[in-house]
Amino acid sequence: MRIILVGCGKIGVALLSALVSEGHDVVAMDIRRDVLDELTNQYDVMCMEGNGADCEALQEAGVDKTELFIAVTGSDELNMLMCFLAKRQGAGHTIARIRNPQYNDKSLSFLRQQLDLSMSVNPELLTAQELHHILKLPAASKVETFSRRNFEMVELRLKQDSPFVGQRLMDLRERFKAKFLICVVQRGSQVIIPRGDFILEGGDRIGLTANRAELWKLLKAAGLAKRQAKNVMILGGSRIAFYLAKMLLGSGSSVSVIDTDRAMCHKFSDMLPGITTYWGDGTHQELLQEAGIGEQDAFVTLTGMDEENILVAYYARSQRVGQVIAKVNRDEMARMAEQMGLESVISPKDVVVNVVLRYARALASSMGSSIENLYQLMEGKAEALEFIVREDADFTDIPLKELRMKKNVLIGGILRDRKAIIPAGDDVILPGDRVVVIASQHRLNALADILL
Repeated sequence: MRIILVGCGKIGVALLSALVSEGHDVVAMDIRRDVLDELTNQYDVMCMEGNGADCEALQEAGVDKTELFIAVTGSDELNMLMCFLAKRQGAGHTIARIRNPQYNDKSLSFLRQQLDLSMSVNPELLTAQELHHILKLPAASKVETFSRRNFEMVELRLKQDSPFVGQRLMDLRERFKAKFLICVVQRGSQVIIPRGDFILEGGDRIGLTANRAELWKLLKAAGLAKRQAKNVMILGGSRIAFYLAKMLLGSGSSVSVIDTDRAMCHKFSDMLPGITTYWGDGTHQELLQEAGIGEQDAFVTLTGMDEENILVAYYARSQRVGQVIAKVNRDEMARMAEQMGLESVISPKDVVVNVVLRYARALASSMGSSIENLYQLMEGKAEALEFIVREDADFTDIPLKELRMKKNVLIGGILRDRKAIIPAGDDVILPGDRVVVIASQHRLNALADILL
């Protein structure tokens, strides 16, 4: 599929890398020649220096032959204008990065309609939502939601004394009396879609699927349940921090924010009644102690510097804060943070890549919009996808044990009339079901792709 991507910052480069790896024909456009020169050396893409709001530049880039146009520059208004012009000049679908909190749901809906936008993505809002999910399930290092939050997949890192260690997967459900499925395991650099006789080891990172009630039942039975974070401290008065604080205050949590900008502290206090702000440098231990870091249930670092986020998160961990999460953009820094023992690391660019990849893959698929959700798991070495089963599917009403499925593919859940089913061999897929599939070493465009 032919794609034009305008804006080659952190988000843009992450999208470019993912789209190229999917086999798309990508044209990268930016006004910075040095950035494009570096991309040319790294990726097999056409790079073009120019302004995406210049109609002649768009024509030169071949916008009239483009199925998908993506604008992710630092300006919301410029992104919207570029998408509008691209659509008028023949682009099939358009995606704009729109970050400003002033564009609320009502105004965004109006703008999408008037500009004929296919989708808008807000990296900061999407990241805040993911952080909120993790904070509401504190035992997990990562949480992905399916079917309007009726079904979830969580990632856990198994400690050496975990009750899961040394157990066969087929024995766990009986032992803990909960309906769940461990559907992917990362052991070192290896990612495994396990069978029932697979034995877990300490240090494994596991991904398991269940609905929220069964997850809590499992975590309590295994002695892994933690109290939900009621007191949350955030370092860095960013857009992500604003969205997250608003969500936490709305759900009854106590929230405090530390930032070096006094005006930003006043802005948070004015816009978010009930929040506590501290003006100062959050890398100073004295300020953290004064703000009560030792009394917090959770600590989230959201500054613009990966190193600072990791360092202060590690300090919070040393102060026995129950849940610590660090925002880290660079992949190499994220790996370093995890090696240091920080279990929860989140990257806004990864969140956006998931959303855009889902849309691009659905466009490229003959099944159209059958992909409802797509998440990259285990450092991108596996994927979890949610599909809607269509009426004309030819694999329905057949017991799963009779379906010939590809290796390294597993059905992790079936959602039927808001009921979550952890599948067994005698279960069947029916039209209208939502099916969650876990896959490694495969790129699935449609549910039928799981079959041999």
